[in-house]
Amino acid sequence: MRILYINPNATEAMTDSIVAAARAAVSKTDIMGWTNHDGPVVIQGPRDGEAAVDGILALLPRARAERVDAIVIACFDDTGLMQVRAAAHCPVIGIGQAAMTVAALYAGPFAIVTTLAASVPVITANVASYGYDQACSGVFASGLAVLEVEAGGSDVEKQMAKSIATAQDAGAQSVILGCAGMSHLKPALSDKTRFRLIDGVAASAHLAKALF
Repeated sequence: MRILYINPNATEAMTDSIVAAARAAVSKTDIMGWTNHDGPVVIQGPRDGEAAVDGILALLPRARAERVDAIVIACFDDTGLMQVRAAAHCPVIGIGQAAMTVAALYAGPFAIVTTLAASVPVITANVASYGYDQACSGVFASGLAVLEVEAGGSDVEKQMAKSIATAQDAGAQSVILGCAGMSHLKPALSDKTRFRLIDGVAASAHLAKALF
């Protein structure tokens, strides 16, 4: 099976870390990663997302030629998901929708911890669109920019742990890491918080394999 992760932004380092997280989640699977070089450097809010869609769509003929079995949109905003799904030759999964689908299988509400406040309205709208507004206890901004999260480090982990604690206080029994760049932080954050954390990159890899 061949799964293609498309990073909607133009940052190659994020594509590399996304692919590494997906490969760690599933074995005996061909995981590919492509970067949308026509997209913005990062996606932080609706304007960045809109600017990325044409570049993602332009990659679809190549994906067909490469005979990929599933495409994953590797941005938690699920950038262009419906447009890409309608145009693609294969199933298309968004890491945001995948994470919420997995979180909803557990008892109790889930919360989402994302990057900046600019991302909260987009994610909140997706929660409602996917039918999870009753299951979601809130979307919380960590105050960390996407590239800060990608860089990681102890200060980033401390700030993320604080945001996860805030989500717990709001009644969440699971917390979704609401940015593709957070995937590599999950092991350290799980150790720090001792809480159930869900990563959309891993969730999407498992769901893609389940389709076949």
